[in-house]
Amino acid sequence: DPAGMRDTVVYEVLAAAGLPSLRTAPYEIALDYGEGPVRLGLYTMVEVVDDTGVPSYFGDDDGNIYEGEGYGVSLATQDSHLLEDSFEKKNNEDEEDWADIWALYDALNSEKRTSDPKAWRASLEAVFDVDGFLEWLGIAAVVGHGDTYGAAYHNFYLYNNPETGRLNWVSWDHNLALRTDLVSLATLDKADVTGAWPLIRYLLDDPVYWDRYAELMAENFATVLAPDALIARIRAHAELITPVATRDMSAQEYDAAVQELVD
Repeated sequence: DPAGMRDTVVYEVLAAAGLPSLRTAPYEIALDYGEGPVRLGLYTMVEVVDDTGVPSYFGDDDGNIYEGEGYGVSLATQDSHLLEDSFEKKNNEDEEDWADIWALYDALNSEKRTSDPKAWRASLEAVFDVDGFLEWLGIAAVVGHGDTYGAAYHNFYLYNNPETGRLNWVSWDHNLALRTDLVSLATLDKADVTGAWPLIRYLLDDPVYWDRYAELMAENFATVLAPDALIARIRAHAELITPVATRDMSAQEYDAAVQELVD
């Protein structure tokens, strides 16, 4: 990420939308082994999800925090035997109980989805923050965050908020977002996503959730994803980062990297 701000910009968009987000900051890193400092360049520091990330957003971290990594995160029936192995507990490790993850799996894959859609939605919303997921899904499509659920088996967390008893989606690792060569792969309507990713396919095949997905995307396009606002955010970060970034590349090269994000 030569622009040095992809993670930061996406997290700020999520935060502005009111979704779970992590705080970031640019750092210039140097190490001194005793013979003077050795400059390592520009880095982005990202808040750790299971350290301060969850409590800074939710107010506590008493509920289960899971990192999604592995085929079981699909929540598809063919991958159910991998479910517990794919949702690694980042806290409460002494409690070998994935009941909340299984509750999400069962609600999502219930036969009520086709026989009684209203009851299916109610049972799913009782265990999962559907609205938050749909809003994240739209933002992720716009910024081209394709290295996550729907295409890859990683780069998200789930947190069981004790106040609601529902699992919440926490997005992670956006260093490949906002790239012109990848944004085109993240379609807005998700028509190319198959039933292998039921959390997307089943929700967007439901007319009520489809309308809500489109409504949330429209709201965010008018606010946090408004082009002028997003470009202003990028330019502001570039002004801060330029003096450090241009120690590793020419001013013209850094300007080109920033312009790619603007484009």
